Amino acid sequence: MTRTAADLGPGAVEFLAQRHLATLTTLRADGTPHAVAVGFTWDGEHGVARVITSDGNQKVRNVERGGYASVTNVDGPRWVTLEGPAVVSRDPERVQEAERRYAARYREPKPNPRRVVIEISVSRVMGSATLLG
Repeated sequence: MTRTAADLGPGAVEFLAQRHLATLTTLRADGTPHAVAVGFTWDGEHGVARVITSDGNQKVRNVERGGYASVTNVDGPRWVTLEGPAVVSRDPERVQEAERRYAARYREPKPNPRRVVIEISVSRVMGSATLLG
């Protein structure tokens, strides 16, 4: 059974708003996983997870080539993975929206003229039983 964002219970939504780091996983050109620690935000209204980063880095290259990514939020036995098709946006309004959401969850990001946003349109959700509805 594939679970979607609609299966996130209230506890999961709250968990995704708390200040936790996550792991972003993309695929390298050779098909091996590239997993890095990131901050991300969850937009439940639009079903999008966002990661701000610098243009040209490995995760950006991987997303632009492979078009798929996942983020996993972990805190002890509680965890949620959000995965789906991913794109890199350089649109200033979309980057600013991602920065605003990041500031609300973590802290104001440092200025970065090379900033882009990875947007994951979440199509599959996995997680600990206590967080999924």
